[in-house]
Amino acid sequence: MPSLTVRKLGRDIIERLKARAKSNGRSLEAELREVLTKAAREGDQFNLREHAERIAAMARGRAQTDSTALLRRDRRR
Repeated sequence: MPSLTVRKLGRDIIERLKARAKSNGRSLEAELREVLTKAAREGDQFNLREHAERIAAMARGRAQTDSTALLRRDRRR
């Protein structure tokens, strides 16, 4: 399995990660694996198109105002 080295990480960050690992009952290495794995998976899960479709679904059936009209009204102020 490949290794990873992270350089130039502030002491304050390292101490916070150590505290997080301790509170989760893990070693620092295990905690870092968990954090990195979760971050990588979240990156895969976020899809802008799907996010926009979810937002559109929440507004489905509601009257929508034409954004052009709103912009024109705002510019006249």
